[in-house]
Amino acid sequence: MNSEAVATLIAKNPSLKPAKAKLEAMEPGAYCIHRSWGFGQIKKFHEASQKLLIDFADKKAHPMDPSFCLTSMEVLPANHLLVRQETEPKKIAALIADDPAQLVVEALQAYPGHATTAIDLEITLAQVLGEEKFKKWWSTAKKALAKDPRIALPAKKTDCYILRETPVSNEDEIVEAFNGTRSARRRILLAEKLLSGGTKGDLKSLLAGLAESVKDSHQLTAAERLHGAAVRDSLAKAAGVETAFEPEQTALVANTRDLPSIAETIPVHFQSRFLELVKLAHPVEYRDLLFTLLKTSQGKFTTECINFLLENGHADDLATALARWQVEQNLRAPVLLWVVKNRHTKKFAKLLNDLMTPRLLGAIFFAIDYEALQAASARRIPLADILSEDTDLIPDLLSTADPETARDLANTLLLNQGFEELTKKALLARFIKIFPKIQSLVAADADSKEEQLLVSRSSYERKREEYEIIVSKKIPENSKAIATAREHGDLKENSEYKMAKQDQTVLMAQKAQLERDLGRARITDFKDATTAQVGVGSVVDIVVGSTGQSVRYTLLGAWDGEPEKNIISYQTPLGLAFLGKKPGDSVKVKIGGTEETYTIRALSSQA
Repeated sequence: MNSEAVATLIAKNPSLKPAKAKLEAMEPGAYCIHRSWGFGQIKKFHEASQKLLIDFADKKAHPMDPSFCLTSMEVLPANHLLVRQETEPKKIAALIADDPAQLVVEALQAYPGHATTAIDLEITLAQVLGEEKFKKWWSTAKKALAKDPRIALPAKKTDCYILRETPVSNEDEIVEAFNGTRSARRRILLAEKLLSGGTKGDLKSLLAGLAESVKDSHQLTAAERLHGAAVRDSLAKAAGVETAFEPEQTALVANTRDLPSIAETIPVHFQSRFLELVKLAHPVEYRDLLFTLLKTSQGKFTTECINFLLENGHADDLATALARWQVEQNLRAPVLLWVVKNRHTKKFAKLLNDLMTPRLLGAIFFAIDYEALQAASARRIPLADILSEDTDLIPDLLSTADPETARDLANTLLLNQGFEELTKKALLARFIKIFPKIQSLVAADADSKEEQLLVSRSSYERKREEYEIIVSKKIPENSKAIATAREHGDLKENSEYKMAKQDQTVLMAQKAQLERDLGRARITDFKDATTAQVGVGSVVDIVVGSTGQSVRYTLLGAWDGEPEKNIISYQTPLGLAFLGKKPGDSVKVKIGGTEETYTIRALSSQA
């Protein structure tokens, strides 16, 4: 807009006077970015309509009121990257390919104060490069930025990238950041970053501050304090300081109850050192402690635990423990994942050979089903992925199976909630290739779905917890009781032995029943219930024939009944009678010795 057009606009609307400079910047040829329409170029000011005509990507010559644009649009300076991509495309392309740090420097030069937030800079660069290319390019560019003394990096995305007036070395920047923060966590990370760069500077000035943070900060978790103590001691060694600092690293792993929580969050690169510290602090019992940590380990820590046990001469103990956990169904998904990934490696093949049985496949299915239950969303299950991707795994584990065992495992697969239907069929094909008669399960599966139990997630979790207590606690305890009673001799007159064996029969029956029930269960949130007819999830208003009393029942899953709250399972006599009925229908139900008539007055679904 020229000065005359701006003056006319302000004369009509005096409140626009403070924005005179912004209005004058809206001149033909200027580039802009609009909150809704994105990047564009002002083509002209249409005097008759008093509107700007702007070319956006999907809207050519789009008319816009200048006064409205003051709050919804920004006119970009000529040195802004988006503008230069239009005016100097070859130069911008060369910077993208060859000098990402210089591109960021020139991007910052376009901002007031030569600074902008990390979020804003990333948005601009993503627009310049395109979303698909940006992610990979940015991960490489950030490494170049970290080494560039001209650019101050933000601690978090809401902080700013700043173009310095005077370049500062990466080492000086870290020291500056260390001295400028009171956060113990940040100090530990900065000191470690300084050490990893092989600095030759004066480290003693930082050592006192780091030692104080590790000793006195209440912000740190046990894992963070241990990691901080290790960084502190490394910093002291690099600085040539021989003073012993408190707390010592071994003191921080002295309490065995803290070890599992430390193992969960300790940095990956520090896991090996953590295990060494456990051995130093607990020279007599470290092996048992490591087995406890291994049982609940995850990711790389699983491998670190196993390697440490092997390096310390516990290969036989490890093989025994893995076999026992398999029998007790205590092999967790991360350990199972490690087992199947390493079964053919030269280093571990002998150790894992005896585990490669159909029982292990059952443990894998159990772990996948459990993971699917625990997942809050449809996240990946690594153990399920490797079972699908490794075409030799199922044949390896079924190599010693008899037809009946294979059929049971195939049935377990069909009922598993950790696989999509297409994946189940693909995996079942591997069973059929070895045991062709299992083909009949495919047809039987369609029929079995009619027998499935509809359950809520919470009731399924209760049943699963009950199953786990029986398998991991009660059955092992019973086995020990039987073994202890057997040692008393004379089994015919041994009442303790007989009682323990009776308990075993009951426990095994409970385990089998729970396995059948859990195998038939299908978790649902009951949101599919309609108001056309009664289904699982329906809220049913009824009238009791003998009294005329109105009662509201909620019909839920097989294990969700709470009669005192008028919540009934769809499998109860009353629930079964209601299923499929519509408002106005009456049903007769005999409970005990009494027959009652119920008339359905209204239907609704759960809120």
